[in-house]
Amino acid sequence: MSELEQHPADTAFHARLPIGERPDAAPLTDGLPWAFEEITMRPLEPMLVPEKPRGGEVDPESCSSCLPSEHTIWHDDLWQVRAGWDVGGLPFIGAISPREHWLLEDAPHEVLAAYGPLMQRISQAVKSIPGVARCHFARWNDGSAHLHLWALARPAGMMQGRGAVLAFWDGMLPAMPQEMGAEHIRIVAEALASGGGEAFPRT
Repeated sequence: MSELEQHPADTAFHARLPIGERPDAAPLTDGLPWAFEEITMRPLEPMLVPEKPRGGEVDPESCSSCLPSEHTIWHDDLWQVRAGWDVGGLPFIGAISPREHWLLEDAPHEVLAAYGPLMQRISQAVKSIPGVARCHFARWNDGSAHLHLWALARPAGMMQGRGAVLAFWDGMLPAMPQEMGAEHIRIVAEALASGGGEAFPRT
């Protein structure tokens, strides 16, 4: 496969950006004062197009989300939840994805319709972990051409973890003991299975 030839994006939006300059991070420290006191941003890099393909975009058969995984902790006919790649500082982080290879833009309506009730069940399951107050959901989809979302547990009382900043705290809080991480996965998997589907809690 030939090397992808990229060039700077050329639109009216891109033309106004200060490429190569270091953006002022004050909006983060002012807007999220409970989380950030001082931030130094890297210089804004050139925005090159076409973008390099995401995982599974050129060859869907190589998509890691479609392949069996030891990290699958629950699934039903349409959706799956995976967790436990690494033990971080948050009580739980799980990836939610369809079992078949779909993007948000082309997923059948029955797959998308099933996600609403599942989102409710995941939130309840994650909040059943001792010490968890909220379950946050996030979607970026920059690494894989397979629809996937994230469920993140916010610790009770952790007001510094409100909003989108919660994901950053996982790498900054002390990592949980392996046994605690496995127990949290078991709690989520079994809670999900109580409403249908099959649990695969890791031991």
